[in-house]
Amino acid sequence: MTFSGSIPSTTAALWAVDLQLPQAPGPGATTSACQDADFAGMPAGSIALMQRGTCAFGEKADRARAAGAIASIIFNDGGDAGRIGVINGTLGPGTHGPALGTSLPVGQDLANGVSSGSTGSTVTIRIDRVEETRTTRNIVAETPGGDPNHVLVVGAHLDSVPRGGGIQDNGSGSAAILEIAETLAARGITPRNKIRFIWFSAEEFGLLGSAAYVAGVSQAERDKIDAMVNFDMIGSPNYVRFIYDGDNSAFPVGPGAAAGPPGSGEIERIFRDYFASQGLASAETPFSGRSDYGPFIAAGVGIPAGGLFTGAEGVKTASEAVVYGGTAGQPYDPCYHLFCDDYDNISIQGLDEMSDAAAHAVLTLAKRNLVKSPLVNPAQPVSGTGGTSGGGGLHDDHDDAVSG
Repeated sequence: MTFSGSIPSTTAALWAVDLQLPQAPGPGATTSACQDADFAGMPAGSIALMQRGTCAFGEKADRARAAGAIASIIFNDGGDAGRIGVINGTLGPGTHGPALGTSLPVGQDLANGVSSGSTGSTVTIRIDRVEETRTTRNIVAETPGGDPNHVLVVGAHLDSVPRGGGIQDNGSGSAAILEIAETLAARGITPRNKIRFIWFSAEEFGLLGSAAYVAGVSQAERDKIDAMVNFDMIGSPNYVRFIYDGDNSAFPVGPGAAAGPPGSGEIERIFRDYFASQGLASAETPFSGRSDYGPFIAAGVGIPAGGLFTGAEGVKTASEAVVYGGTAGQPYDPCYHLFCDDYDNISIQGLDEMSDAAAHAVLTLAKRNLVKSPLVNPAQPVSGTGGTSGGGGLHDDHDDAVSG
């Protein structure tokens, strides 16, 4: 896992940490390794066998290390068809013990049917990680015109995972907002509000670029940002037209969904109404904390946000296939975070539909008086980023820096 420590080839006994076998009843249902008591009785020097669930991968690994484990193995929970394969997660920035992710079948095999306490199994584990400090940079460009006291941030992440080509994730979103920026410039459009395009770096390592941006601007400058729209993976081959659920009407605030700050519901409506005007179906996806909107909607910041997403490792349902076409029972993006995420991994039709919607929303928001418009809903709660069940970015490689 990203930010894992290293360990030379070492053989040790496994310790099952509050597992739910044969599998968990739903995504994020297990609390394996989320309480100190889960490690009661674990002999020092064990390798902790843990299950994906309601708390962050880094939290699980850190708790195991504190309890005396020399390494951690975290396997998928099988809560839905998209949570069976190998976990390629991140522990989040910082110093952590050795940890790796694996699939539900491998985890079940290692557990030998034992849900708590030593399984009697032994494994040999070796993790070689490059650990060093690197510097990356966000790319920021804004319109020369427009009210600088009312700023619309338009974001996409520019990096990809080390083993992926990054064409869909996230060349699709990066290219879309570049095209919007170039078209605005070519047509000499001066927006009412200033538009700030940001290509965020190091998203795949835990939203580092967007977090650094939000933390690095003064409160006065932060107050000038009226809204943020995010475009992360908008050309999935087996796509659905997902819109971030800004008003939490479909995904109430909980482990898998953060609250949309006041005004986020209005941004959602703009996207929804656009698709309806084109005769295109759309569906909600939660603010799951998996992309660069996270630092903007976090508690204490509360910037309204919205955006689009066409699906990652999640599996298309039969009902979705009826509405959107494509193949039921298959991932929205079969090459998600894999080497095959190349030009052939893009739906040109999906990218065209989603980028048009993105341009429409950017122009709509840039022309409005965002303070006096209904882009305010005082009843809507504000909270930090939530869990893992969709919504782009902080995907499986990063996915559960927020929640495992």
